[in-house]
Amino acid sequence: MISFGKFIAKHKKLVLIIAFALLIPSVIGMARTRVNYDILSYLPNNIETVKGQNLLVDKFGTGGFSMVIVEGMNDQDVVKLKDKIAKIDHVADVYWYDDLADINVPKSVFPKKIIDKFNTGNATMMVAMFDDTTSADGTMNAVNAIRKISEKQVFVSGMSAIVADTKILTEQETMMYVLIAGLLSLLILGLTMESFLIPIFFLLSIAMAILYNLGSNIFMGEISYITKALSAVLQLGVTMDYSIFLYHSYEENKKRYPDDRNRAMGHAISNTFVSVVGSSITTVAGFLALCFMTFTLGLNIGLVMAKGVVFGVICCITVLPSFILLFDKAIEKTSHREFIPNLNKVSNFVTKHYLIFALIFLVFLFPAVYGNMRTPVYYNLDSSLPEDLASRVANTKLSKEFKMNTTHMLLIKDDLSENKTTSMVDKIQKEKGVEWVLGLNSVAGPAIPKDFIPSDLTNKLKNGGYQLALVGSKYAVATDACNTQIKNINKIVKSYSKKSMLIGEGPLTNDLISITDKDFKTVSVVSIGIIFVIILIIFKSISLPVILVAVIEFAICINMSIPYYTNTKLPFIASIVIGTIQLGATVDYAILMTTRYRKERSLGHEKKEAVRITHEACIKSIVASALSFFAATIGVGLYSRIDMISSLCSLLSRGAIVSMVVVIFVLPSMYMIFDKVICKTSIGFLKKN
Repeated sequence: MISFGKFIAKHKKLVLIIAFALLIPSVIGMARTRVNYDILSYLPNNIETVKGQNLLVDKFGTGGFSMVIVEGMNDQDVVKLKDKIAKIDHVADVYWYDDLADINVPKSVFPKKIIDKFNTGNATMMVAMFDDTTSADGTMNAVNAIRKISEKQVFVSGMSAIVADTKILTEQETMMYVLIAGLLSLLILGLTMESFLIPIFFLLSIAMAILYNLGSNIFMGEISYITKALSAVLQLGVTMDYSIFLYHSYEENKKRYPDDRNRAMGHAISNTFVSVVGSSITTVAGFLALCFMTFTLGLNIGLVMAKGVVFGVICCITVLPSFILLFDKAIEKTSHREFIPNLNKVSNFVTKHYLIFALIFLVFLFPAVYGNMRTPVYYNLDSSLPEDLASRVANTKLSKEFKMNTTHMLLIKDDLSENKTTSMVDKIQKEKGVEWVLGLNSVAGPAIPKDFIPSDLTNKLKNGGYQLALVGSKYAVATDACNTQIKNINKIVKSYSKKSMLIGEGPLTNDLISITDKDFKTVSVVSIGIIFVIILIIFKSISLPVILVAVIEFAICINMSIPYYTNTKLPFIASIVIGTIQLGATVDYAILMTTRYRKERSLGHEKKEAVRITHEACIKSIVASALSFFAATIGVGLYSRIDMISSLCSLLSRGAIVSMVVVIFVLPSMYMIFDKVICKTSIGFLKKN
């Protein structure tokens, strides 16, 4: 590796020329990578609700839909508006009660339940069906086009509208995430490093690694908006350590080789690579654990972030050394004294009073685990968006004015007889919380014979061996009431026809709850198992994996229990990914300290002296690392208006600080208490005679 390091140092200009040239395809790849804003689209394809959504597109030529609320218009103007909406690209059909008969026909002819459900006060409601899936680009464009027709009088609700607003808001905020994370990281690095200029090259090198990572996503086809929003911030936070390691190693090697800076950098690259590979493996493992989720959003985030760590390592040993060597004199001119004070007194205190910190660990263990297991989460995706967004305003109107919170879609197999279909629909109509059922069997009242229903309406609602019906529910998506209702409706449907199915946002979200609950357990076990094995291999120890993982898991439990005790609801994805990311990213603090502890014990120091020296040697590095991670994420957590992103970043920033505190104060206590066990069950902790 020394030869590689010397090669990079010697050809520093060539390295930077290649590095900057690679930014061109990276930017092109980033621009051409599609961003998916629909979280529900990451559900597995083999579940019935997803199969039903695909069948809807195949058989009926439609996927997403929105309830469009129109205010302050007479019937004639509503018909004109409906025709305009129907002509918008990617709008397949628009349903209103004039599909039954001309609006000049007296309303008394129509079934009263249909008229009442489609009209309230000065507002009426129509259903816009799109020719593609909920989150397709064409669908989102259609939603925005509908809004532009008459912005003050038209309100577009539903999942497609939520996805469209999520896209707009994310595109507005994403650049600010990077800017905020970069500026705060620059501030922290300016305080923790010995030069004001070196942090700029740290950020420049990492920025290039981020662009390489985002550009390479083109080979994945698409990434989620959460992945796009978080990847740059997380990559900055978890890979900053590598830059710090390289710079410190270079400064040490300059003292050994004061007349040959290329040689000093060559050795620094070699030393850093060995250290960083061990450190990055745990981080990569944490992200790869997400790939074991059935809910494939985990796979999306996991692959992108694991790839980002690899790019971070590559840039750390190629691009950053080249920058440092070319601007070495300028870096030295901007050097300053350390702002972090001497922390030796802290090390002495921790070593002397280790039993106090062990007792604190025991006292907080139960409430931390208890709170972590009961952290409240939400699954209603529009809850993560600001209340003043157009989609949330429309959903609120739909709930208050039409007493409707969600709409299920019922695909009825057409081999079911008319009498049984009518009986099934009647039972569904009587189910608690069901406001109406709109289908061929429900639009025809006593005054409207089946033959009187226009053939084009029949063709819209009956196709490909299935009949389509809409079920209006007053219950909000992801609530216990809605999930119970879905379960009961499914029982009714399956009792009449095994091949019929209930689909839509509500049923999909109900499946999401079941699937992610299992995923949480799987990811937790996999991440702990992988990290356990890695620590076992690194230290050749049976006891240390247990101790180190237990310490970091304790920090994770503290972090995740705080929302329980503050009665704060988290987005469901947070409870799944935070533990994995915090474990993978911050177990490095524990590994760093344990590596030094092993060295001091192998040199013959008694346990108390070994722990004190270890603590003094590692505390500043751990503080600098944790503060860098905190800086990269806290600003985004405070700034973002999307709670899905804000909550994740806030938890990660707090997790970095909690892990830092636990490693600094609790881990040394574990060394002191379990020293004999560690030495007997580990290789390399006792001095060789």
